[in-house]
Amino acid sequence: MNMNEQIKQWSEEAQASNADHPHRKVELFIEVRDGALEAVAPYLNQQGYHHVTLVEDKHTSAAAGQKVAKLIREAGLTVDIVRLPPNAVGDVIADETYIMKVLLGVTDKSQAVLAVGSGTIHDLVRFVCYKMNRPFLSIPTAASVDGFTSAGAPLIVDGSKQTFQAVPPEAIFADLSVLASAPQTMTAAGFGDMLGKFTSLADWHVSRDLGNEPFSPVANRITEEALHACVEHVDEIAAGSKAGVEVLMNALIASGISMLMIDHSRPASGGEHHISHRIEMDFIAEGRKQVLHGAKVGVASALLSDLYRELAASQDVEAFNVYRTLPASEQMRAWLAQVGGPSTIAELGVTEDQLARALRTAHTLRDRYTGLKYMNEHQLLRS
Repeated sequence: MNMNEQIKQWSEEAQASNADHPHRKVELFIEVRDGALEAVAPYLNQQGYHHVTLVEDKHTSAAAGQKVAKLIREAGLTVDIVRLPPNAVGDVIADETYIMKVLLGVTDKSQAVLAVGSGTIHDLVRFVCYKMNRPFLSIPTAASVDGFTSAGAPLIVDGSKQTFQAVPPEAIFADLSVLASAPQTMTAAGFGDMLGKFTSLADWHVSRDLGNEPFSPVANRITEEALHACVEHVDEIAAGSKAGVEVLMNALIASGISMLMIDHSRPASGGEHHISHRIEMDFIAEGRKQVLHGAKVGVASALLSDLYRELAASQDVEAFNVYRTLPASEQMRAWLAQVGGPSTIAELGVTEDQLARALRTAHTLRDRYTGLKYMNEHQLLRS
């Protein structure tokens, strides 16, 4: 069953279980295969998009942007290129400056906007498309995040990480040759983002039981199955093979679909993501080069797994039984190291002071109940 058929089946299951949680009907076109870039121009023609804008940076231009632009022009269509330059520390970040660069680059004649890149470029494009009422097409250049299908854009505004309403893509073209050629660190980041689902799913059960927050069994199962597919194929993912990145990319898309279906990120974003956001904000404030989002998420999830297991052992709270099933941090760090990513806080370049600050403040970044929030409310974190 390909991803398009899978999404249709999930949507039918979700609609049938609509009694306890509203589910959005998900409709988008997905190509995850070798040579998927060749399908972009025919799709544009089919949709009647004769003038489009392509957003890239220097790395993603070399990976796929130049080829896509060439194919579009050969099909007799017009494409404007918005090349995002790096900032002073060599990063492209989703903040006010880069939002404006994309806004200014999309002309009135442009009928759709193509995001060629990974998480940051997609977040910028999805937000601008929402504001300008333009269709958004996704061309991932690395299997590095699960946000390709998201309808929310996590942006840095006034130095704070906030999520804003945006639009999901109407189509995704994930070329396995492009994904397999990406730096292994980016593939490892995608695996780290998926590994974070161990703690995010556990936190979601806790938020349901202690915070009376919305819960969807269908979305929970979709994310859980995607997570386990990655763990079962960790050897192929570590090898960076086409087979490995195909499993990983499908898992990342599935995780994104689960969030899109229920219109919030709880199945895929718990305490581990809040810690990642806090660290990202600290690095920006200090003028430091960023660490890949999924790398931070994977390490934070490994760290929380032991803290959560200890929490379940020390507190007589039935809701915490879900934390007892988490893998030990040692196992999670071994998986992270195997795929070629950082496995410890020190390898991320995060100091002990920064970690302590993140553990004590990250839970305030999102209004949802997690084990991290409980530990802070009850002053259970060690000094």
